[in-house]
Amino acid sequence: MTHFSRSWTALLAAVADLPDEDFERPSGCVGWLVRDLVCHLVIDAQDVLITLVTPADTEPTADATTYWDLVDPPTGDDPLDALIPRLAAAYGDPALLKFHLDDVGSAAGRAAELADPAARVSTQDKVLTAGDYLSAYVLEWTLHHLDLIAHLPSAPQPPTETLAAARAALEEIAGAAFPAELPDADVLLIGTGRRTATAEERAALGGGLAERIPFVLG
Repeated sequence: MTHFSRSWTALLAAVADLPDEDFERPSGCVGWLVRDLVCHLVIDAQDVLITLVTPADTEPTADATTYWDLVDPPTGDDPLDALIPRLAAAYGDPALLKFHLDDVGSAAGRAAELADPAARVSTQDKVLTAGDYLSAYVLEWTLHHLDLIAHLPSAPQPPTETLAAARAALEEIAGAAFPAELPDADVLLIGTGRRTATAEERAALGGGLAERIPFVLG
């Protein structure tokens, strides 16, 4: 729960501090500008709010790790993925997009703080405790923070502790540990296919793990 708050607060602050011109730069999500990613974060925040008020009365079917499915890389054919750039462009002024994210995002953060970690919630045909659901989103926020700053070298990095937590989650999903000498951010970028490993990094990964990446989460 603490990692959720720290990762989300850091991501919201990073967006709030962006100059308007940075909204037109590419993000780390292929085919999306920064403004498109920020629009996606608005939808993510809405999903958090919806899930936390969607109770379930059955036993959990997933936890913070098994919440994630391994899927094929995006092709651009998903209707929601195609909608987001059009929706983001409709905001026009980046200040409006910032305002909407701050408004909905702050509400999602407050709802997370008020949630009972043991309460059961339902989303995507899965039942989880609220604590596990929010823990799963640490990986989402951290990856998208890295996406946000992919081409913004002066922007703040995600918090060290949430980078470590996201790496641990990815390793659990992968069922394998990445080499200790690889920094957490590089593990997340390489492991999810956001950048290609160098020859030295592939050697450190070893043939087995190098051949399994990327782990695309859905």
